[in-house]
Amino acid sequence: MDVNISKSWKSILNDEFEKEYFQNLLDFIKNEYRNYTCYPKSNEIFAAFNHCSFEDIKVVIIGQDPYHGENQANGLCFSVHEGIKHPPSLINIFKELHSDINKPYPSSGNLETWADQGVLLLNATLTVRKSEAGSHQKQGWETFTDAVIQKISEQKNNVVFLLWGGFAKKKGVKIDKNKHLILSAGHPSPLSANRGYWFGNKCFSNTNTYLKSINKKEIIW
Repeated sequence: MDVNISKSWKSILNDEFEKEYFQNLLDFIKNEYRNYTCYPKSNEIFAAFNHCSFEDIKVVIIGQDPYHGENQANGLCFSVHEGIKHPPSLINIFKELHSDINKPYPSSGNLETWADQGVLLLNATLTVRKSEAGSHQKQGWETFTDAVIQKISEQKNNVVFLLWGGFAKKKGVKIDKNKHLILSAGHPSPLSANRGYWFGNKCFSNTNTYLKSINKKEIIW
């Protein structure tokens, strides 16, 4: 199985690709995709990186697992393919967008337009078996995505990290708070949102206020 990732990331992550844990991870993924239905499609596993080059990163959003329903996952956290019903977390993201910046609720749940503007939509685990949430956890993906976050923190400046929920906040320990802006909120899932931990966080407007303050182009959410 080839690592289908853009040149800009290949040079940054080459040392990770050579490590034993990553080679073992690739063997595991090859076997899973050969024997089971897995998501996203194999050519979309690294879509988050291919839509957002290392040079262009302005914002990082950290998710947990890809969606495990049929044809939902497209390689970007919280995002779904065109024409797919919006999952509950994505619905709540769009509701917060509307209340925060008055953006009309979109028909498409595909967040590629965000990624193409410099938003890295990074799941901690990049693959999953159909209908089995968390089935590809603890196989090496978490080590890999920790390394990604650390490299961004070390080699970039003034990146906005949006940490939604306890899991993302734990991943965020590798971020240098003196160089980057961290905006934390509850997870957009109904369980968290309905208890008052998500709505009203204003992370989208706060992100753009910060980008504007450092003379970077704001994200068209």
